[in-house]
Amino acid sequence: MKAEPDALGAGVAEAAEARAVARADTHLMRTLLVGIFIFMTVYALYFGRAFFMPVILAFLLALTLTPIVRLLRKRGIPEVVSATLLVLLSICVFASAGYLLSGPVIDLLNNTSSIGQQLTDRLAQLRRPLERIMQVSHQIEQLTQTSQEPGIQKVAVAQSGILSSAASNILAAGTSLTIIFVLSLFLLASGTMFYEKIIQSFASLTEKKRALRVVYDVEREISHYLLTVTIINAGLGTVIGLGLWALGMPNPLVWGVAAALLNFLPYVGALLTIVLVAVMALISFDTISYALLAPAFVLLCDVVEGQFVTPMVVGRRLEINAVAIFIAIAFWSWLWGFVGALMAVPLLVVIKVFCDHFEGLGHVGNFLAAQQTGMVGDDDAANTEPAKG
Repeated sequence: MKAEPDALGAGVAEAAEARAVARADTHLMRTLLVGIFIFMTVYALYFGRAFFMPVILAFLLALTLTPIVRLLRKRGIPEVVSATLLVLLSICVFASAGYLLSGPVIDLLNNTSSIGQQLTDRLAQLRRPLERIMQVSHQIEQLTQTSQEPGIQKVAVAQSGILSSAASNILAAGTSLTIIFVLSLFLLASGTMFYEKIIQSFASLTEKKRALRVVYDVEREISHYLLTVTIINAGLGTVIGLGLWALGMPNPLVWGVAAALLNFLPYVGALLTIVLVAVMALISFDTISYALLAPAFVLLCDVVEGQFVTPMVVGRRLEINAVAIFIAIAFWSWLWGFVGALMAVPLLVVIKVFCDHFEGLGHVGNFLAAQQTGMVGDDDAANTEPAKG
């Protein structure tokens, strides 16, 4: 009679083992599908960058200007009017900046060889440890220039190819800018149409309310962050430009705009600005001691902005940890170049805010956060609370 209970227990154990294997297989298949989806998404973003880059930039521009449109709507100005005025103002700002910066930037690019030679001459007393490396590189350069082995021919690039490539790049840039401004205009002028479409896709009233709360919270926090950071970076660029102008630095407008743009890259952008300003100051001023005032001033401005102004205005809640920032900058710069690097941190903030509002993605949001904020399952209210400000 003991055989029946034993057989029954063996059957239960086999069934439990089968269920465990099935769950493991399901988890493995789900992981593989997620990995394939991520790989295909990266593949699509890389080869479709001519389409995705202006579209994402348009959404970021629209989110940046959304608080202004909402404020003007409360003053009685319709979204269509305010969106049109803001987009036209943005076009004027970009066009004016491009016109004013085109001359100095072209001069800098044309004088890169002379700038390198002047910098080498100024730092001659500091280059002794590197003399051996410089000699080797000079010998390699001479060897490649004087190489006349049989069967080796020098290839000359036709100038027409360069001109056609430049023309195509200008045409592509113009097309991208047109898409950015036109799409951002429609996004801003549409008002609450997208919110209504999202709500209509849910059946129950509870789901509609939850979706509306999440969408509004995400949109409000991201738009507030982007607008605030843009204003702070513009102020930083203005202060740096005026300070370098007072020190007698050539082309202070270029360095002010460069500081404002590069400050969208935390840590990396400030370091690049300091290095570039230091190089130009060393070849522009007579004494090294006076030349060091320019990068020291830029460093002071970056420290004040990064340690006091931005944390006080934006708050600590949307801070991202340094590891995630460097990974995002490296990934997006590989994917879309310099423009992708500029979008890396705003996109990272978008991902973090979105993850903070969903329990299943709380671990991702907690990883991106600069400080330990607790898991979503432990404190849902803390993570779903909208940003103050």
